[in-house]
Amino acid sequence: MGRFHWIENFRSQHLPSERLVTIYLPPGYDAEPERRYPVLYLHDGQNLFDPQRAYVPGEIWHVHATTRHLIQRGEVSPLIVVGIDHAGPNRIDEYTPTQDMRSRRGGKAKAYGRMLVEELKPLIDSRFRTLPDACHTGLGGSSLGGLVTLYLGFRLPHVFGRLAILSPSLWWDRKIMLQRLRANIHRRRSWIWLDIGTREGRFFQQTVSNTRALRDELVKRGWKEGQNLRYFEDRDATHSESAWAHRFPEVLKFLYPPAGRPGPCDDPEITLPVKPKAPVNDDAIW
Repeated sequence: MGRFHWIENFRSQHLPSERLVTIYLPPGYDAEPERRYPVLYLHDGQNLFDPQRAYVPGEIWHVHATTRHLIQRGEVSPLIVVGIDHAGPNRIDEYTPTQDMRSRRGGKAKAYGRMLVEELKPLIDSRFRTLPDACHTGLGGSSLGGLVTLYLGFRLPHVFGRLAILSPSLWWDRKIMLQRLRANIHRRRSWIWLDIGTREGRFFQQTVSNTRALRDELVKRGWKEGQNLRYFEDRDATHSESAWAHRFPEVLKFLYPPAGRPGPCDDPEITLPVKPKAPVNDDAIW
């Protein structure tokens, strides 16, 4: 059936807030002590497993039930899922790469990424039987969680080879992430799930247009739809946990296919390091 493990009051030297980290271990984890597993790290952990902790009471992604069901049906590879709680009022700061000059909020995504890569991931890899390389490691989230996934996925392609970008908040800071993507010179590519609902927010037409622009930029930069990129528009779906829960099974099927089907670890863009053509100043670009 799978089981949970919790890391309570997880602290980081890079961020001020403590948080709960929830780890879902797949069916068979205890019965196969030699087996190691890919991992998916998800933001906004409050909204993933427990309806009593959800931002909107009762609205969660049902991550554990969905993951267990798909594993038992053989539709996805067994995987470990790590849910990272957001930091309450600091969520906007941690999930955004720049400070928005109008609101004077944001800009701590780099520190959040350091927490993930330098502190949390090594802890998870030491306590659980993970496959720690990039082609087995995913990162995902929705809304601002989708934005920070996009940012960290491009900043840290050597760490995260699978990206689940649901309803990304591309409007942030005058669409800064679209601008930065166009300037990015990294060649190493992750597998990317990208989606949007067609009725998200008051300005839903602009929201869809922004996400299509991101898809088009990815294709221009070498991603191939149906291979290492899956783009999906969810007709009439709103910006909500229930909509993301509805799409989550397809996210898992694409990013964590079962043995015997092509997956990220078969992709040389992920498994083989590729040096950029010119020196990279990460801070200048990202």
